Amino acid sequence: MVDIGFKKPSRRKAVAKGWIRLRRETIEAIRAGRIAKGDVLTVAKVSAILAVKKTSELIPGCHPIPITHVAVAFQMEEDRISAVCEVSSESKTGVEMEALTGVAMALLTIWDMVKEVEKDESGQYLHTAIESIIVERKVKE
Repeated sequence: MVDIGFKKPSRRKAVAKGWIRLRRETIEAIRAGRIAKGDVLTVAKVSAILAVKKTSELIPGCHPIPITHVAVAFQMEEDRISAVCEVSSESKTGVEMEALTGVAMALLTIWDMVKEVEKDESGQYLHTAIESIIVERKVKE
């Protein structure tokens, strides 16, 4: 791990975003609450929050830091869902990896919850794709 011992704590914030592409029928099933595993976006939100809190356990070079705020939001379109994760901390290092981990886990959870309806007759995912996980913004005050 990089030595951050000499740094002074400051308010940090990062916002990450990503998308999962799904079949239109899957989006309609999510909207209608017809996914067998449950409320897709609620479970994905909880999963993202848990992932943010465990980032330092998942990525070897990340420092464990005190998370002061996590917000997760989703936007449903015709053939995809975007996930946005905003993370704040008062610490000596940034929270980009936590925000990215939150988005990635939210999207993976969505995939897991809808895989039954996303698979084709041979069990393949021809339309499903996680795309463009990025850091939209980071702030150090």
